[in-house]
Amino acid sequence: MEKSAGWFRFVEIGLGIIIVILSIYAMTFPVGALITIVVLIAIILFILGIEKIIAGIFFHIRGRGASIGLGILILIFAGLAVAYPVGTAWIITIFIGIALLFGGSASIVEGFSGKESGWKRAFLIGVGALLIIIGIITLVSPVFGAAFAGFIIAIGLLIAGIEMIAAGATGRKLNLPSKDNVDSLTGKK
Repeated sequence: MEKSAGWFRFVEIGLGIIIVILSIYAMTFPVGALITIVVLIAIILFILGIEKIIAGIFFHIRGRGASIGLGILILIFAGLAVAYPVGTAWIITIFIGIALLFGGSASIVEGFSGKESGWKRAFLIGVGALLIIIGIITLVSPVFGAAFAGFIIAIGLLIAGIEMIAAGATGRKLNLPSKDNVDSLTGKK
């Protein structure tokens, strides 16, 4: 296996340490982590909205009006999310609770459908019940839902940080998707 350059290994280790520190912060303050993610996504959407408006005004593209209108709509929603990050996080938490209810219900229905048997059937029903319980708690207490979402984000950051540190320490390249990998998976040439 091809090894990474020495300087890149230090960068990977450094960035991995930063990500692990951020994950610990996110685990300590999971609601704050969710609100921070909401603000970052809103800023990215704000930039995307500006790009859509500029493309619609200055470039001769099909659907210029739609591009400008979509850009304005994105700017409005992004502005609201930046102005009211707690409210936006609350709305996202409500959507997460509803999604958990639907996912849990689907899992229970699949478990009782008769297609599966034994431990897999029990697993589907158990996971479905757990998802419904977490969904109900999330809808009743959005603070719990926001903390739950922030904690899941923190765990993802922790895993990514540890993976970067390990890749830098061993010198192996991360298995990030490249154009060739994606093309081989999708069958494109």
